Amino acid sequence: MNTAIDTKNLSHSYGDLLVLKNLSLSIQKGDCFIIIGPNGSGKTTLMKVISGIEKYRKGRLEILGRSIEKYTRKTLARAISLVPQMVPVDFPFTVTELVLMGRSPHLGTLGLEQEQDLEIARQAMAFTGVEDLAHRKVDQLSGGERQRVFIARAICQETQIMLLDEPTASLDLAHQVRVMDLMERLKQERGITIVMVSHDVNLAAMYGDCLLLLKEGQIVSMGLPEEVLTYKTLEEAYGCNLLVDESPLGKFQRVTLVPGKCINKNMENRD
Repeated sequence: MNTAIDTKNLSHSYGDLLVLKNLSLSIQKGDCFIIIGPNGSGKTTLMKVISGIEKYRKGRLEILGRSIEKYTRKTLARAISLVPQMVPVDFPFTVTELVLMGRSPHLGTLGLEQEQDLEIARQAMAFTGVEDLAHRKVDQLSGGERQRVFIARAICQETQIMLLDEPTASLDLAHQVRVMDLMERLKQERGITIVMVSHDVNLAAMYGDCLLLLKEGQIVSMGLPEEVLTYKTLEEAYGCNLLVDESPLGKFQRVTLVPGKCINKNMENRD
């Protein structure tokens, strides 16, 4: 079984508002699967459903070949870790204490960490480059440092699947690249399946193995970055003018927004 996550006709609603509409998709083990789409398209809701935070209304959802209905909260937490969109800034914990929270699904009834748990936490902090911050309070960290600490907590959880909801939002360019390079290392060195939401289609083009483009809770396109990131598809989803060409860094799609003041100037390069 090479499928990490599989859905069939998955639907979810808040009251009478249908926010996910018959989504059928498969995410392969070891892939970096990136979900893109305009605001309100259902990206975060889909992440909540996959993580078990939200109970879907209709359809089927399988995690690692097993219906999510057959998981307990603890066994699901051993399969999937989540780095949320809004990372709290007022945690009264040290970095080590927060990272160790990732061991919770693996602890016994007394909830006491053993030396092995501490070593796993140390390795997770080393992997994310926050070991020098081990004794710092989380609320004393910068946004980029804090994001890497929460990723370290997810690594410490030792799951096969990691979900990240806009992990590069509000980060400067250097920290965005560090986080995405970290995801690439997790995929390559540990075989972790990465599923993330992103508003940055250019980062998605460079790092994603498969992209899912959502609009109003429905699939507009899904496939390789070059299949999804076309002018026609993106214009349909986002409703704005843009250019799509090849990045000078390699065979990646590059998406450039066209502001109104340039609208009548040079549009012949549209893909």
